[in-house]
Amino acid sequence: MNPWLAVAITLLFWSSSFAGIRAGLSGGYSPGSLVLLRYLSASAFFIIYALFAKKPFRIPNKKDFLKIFLLGFIGISVYHTSLAFGEKTVSAGTASLLIGAAPVFTAIIAAFILKEKILPIGWVGLLIGFAGISLITFGARETSIEISKGALLVLLSAVSTSIFFVFQKPLFKKYSSIELTAYFTWAGTIPMLVFLPRLFLDMQHASAPATLATVYIGVFPAAIGYVTWAVALSKVNASSVTSSLYIQPVLAIFIAWIWLGELPEWLSIIGGVIAISGVIVVNVFGMRRPSNHKSLT
Repeated sequence: MNPWLAVAITLLFWSSSFAGIRAGLSGGYSPGSLVLLRYLSASAFFIIYALFAKKPFRIPNKKDFLKIFLLGFIGISVYHTSLAFGEKTVSAGTASLLIGAAPVFTAIIAAFILKEKILPIGWVGLLIGFAGISLITFGARETSIEISKGALLVLLSAVSTSIFFVFQKPLFKKYSSIELTAYFTWAGTIPMLVFLPRLFLDMQHASAPATLATVYIGVFPAAIGYVTWAVALSKVNASSVTSSLYIQPVLAIFIAWIWLGELPEWLSIIGGVIAISGVIVVNVFGMRRPSNHKSLT
């Protein structure tokens, strides 16, 4: 699949997930039960695919088991649980603005792990990005002028997904995109089973639209979206492909407005513009990448 097409599909699905989470939360699900139902749906999707796939899934090497489980925990369990609990008080648009700052963290991590050197102008971009993140975090407050706890949880999601993006890349040399995504999904779902008792209770009272929204964000953004993202990530370097995420907040805010009639605070929007500007500076002008890496930019 062409990496541009893969990125476009991913962005569409991932952008809709922020509104889907809010729809599930407002329809009767607690954050924990929502994230569990979402990833039980995604896990079921991959089980069905694995059973009927023409080419059987390769069993991971013993030395890769721990790495796959840890990445699944960080990139799936921590990311999505933090995001779900964060969106309990943070709007879908504001959450997407914070997640849109993930390329800032990815650039820093990739610089140390993948040796993608940050140029002086890139460090300026990082400072701009962090200034924007600060404004979003304060703009997500509910009453007084204080840092929003929900925003900090979403920010934790941004950091965890950046770690996930960078450290999974070497595994693409051994496994296909869909194999890795399935393994990460299954590994990340296991810790979420702690929410199983609450899920049984919530499903008895949650509305049908909330359940459908939760299953949707499990099958499409979580399962299919991660596969198409893995396809793109396997073909280009981590910081370049992640820079496409600056488009996501625009799509997410529009979808949340149509789906939920919800818009973020103006301070968050201003902070988002600043943060995304920093992302563009870092990823377009501020990175010197190894010559053997392809780039989307």
